[in-house]
Amino acid sequence: MSADGFRQTPPPGARSDWTIDQGWDAYTQAEHDVWITLYERQTALLPGRACDAFLRGLDALDLHRSGIPDFARINDELNRLTGWSVVAVPGLVPDEVFFDHLANRRFPAGQFIRRADQLDYLQEPDIFHDVFGHVPMLTDPVFANYMQAYGQGGQRALSLGRLANLARLYWYTVEFGLLDTPEGLRIYGAGIVSSRSESLFALDDPSPNRLGFTLERVMRTPYRIDDFQQVYFVIPSIQTLLDATLSDFGPIYQRLATAPDIAIDAIAAGDRVITRGSQAYAKTGGRLGSGVA
Repeated sequence: MSADGFRQTPPPGARSDWTIDQGWDAYTQAEHDVWITLYERQTALLPGRACDAFLRGLDALDLHRSGIPDFARINDELNRLTGWSVVAVPGLVPDEVFFDHLANRRFPAGQFIRRADQLDYLQEPDIFHDVFGHVPMLTDPVFANYMQAYGQGGQRALSLGRLANLARLYWYTVEFGLLDTPEGLRIYGAGIVSSRSESLFALDDPSPNRLGFTLERVMRTPYRIDDFQQVYFVIPSIQTLLDATLSDFGPIYQRLATAPDIAIDAIAAGDRVITRGSQAYAKTGGRLGSGVA
C-alpha cells in the first residue's frame, strides 16, 4: 500500500507512522455484509486455484466469522505463527513508511471497505484486498520472511534511486504472482486472489504470457495498473522467491541502470515460456475490469 507523489505528513488523526485505530465497532451491518459477500464468492472459487499456503492461511485466521475481521483478533494468531501483525492506515502511505512497516513485520492495511455496488472493481485498495488478499500468505513462514526482506530491500532501493525496479518485483510477485505446483499453476498474488475476474483470467485465459520468474527479467518489465495483466511470472516455490530477494541487489541495480525495459507483451531470449499468450484481450482494447478488487 505504498504510493509516490503525495503528502509526506500523516493526515489528521493518524500517528507519526501513519497508523490509525481500525475502529471495528464502527462498521455497519451493510459493510459487514459486503465482506461476507466477497468472502463467500472468493472462497467458493479459489480451491484448485489458490496455492495451499494461501488456503491454509485462510483457515488459520478464520477471516469469515460474522463479517469484517477485527485486527486485534487476527493479530493474535498471525503473530504466533510468523511474528507479523496487521496495522490500520488511512489509505496509501509514503514509500518509506510502507517499507519500514514491512521491514518490521507489520502489514499496513486500509480499514475502509468498498460499497456494495463496487464488488468487482475498485481503484484504491480496501480492507478486503489488503486483508483477504495479502494476510493469509503472511501465515507462511517463508513468505513472511520474503515480505520482511522486501521491506528491507525497499529501504535500500530508495537510497539508490531504483524504486521503480523494486516496485515491479512487488507487483509481479506479491500482487500478481503465480506458483508452479505438481497439480498445475496456482495463485498466490493478492491482486488475483481478491478478484473474481482476475482469478479466472490469470489461470484460464489464453491471452497473457505466463513466464518463468527471474529477478532481473521481472525488474525490467512494466506492468498494467488499469486492467488484467498481459504477463504473469511463475515461481517454482516460495523458497525460490525468498532466496532471490536475499541476494545483493547492488550489482543488479548497476546493470539495470543501462538495461532497457522489456515490453510488457514480449517474450525475450532466455525466457522460460509456460504459456505463450495470444495477447488477444489487450489487442482488442481490454476493459477496466481488474484493479484491486
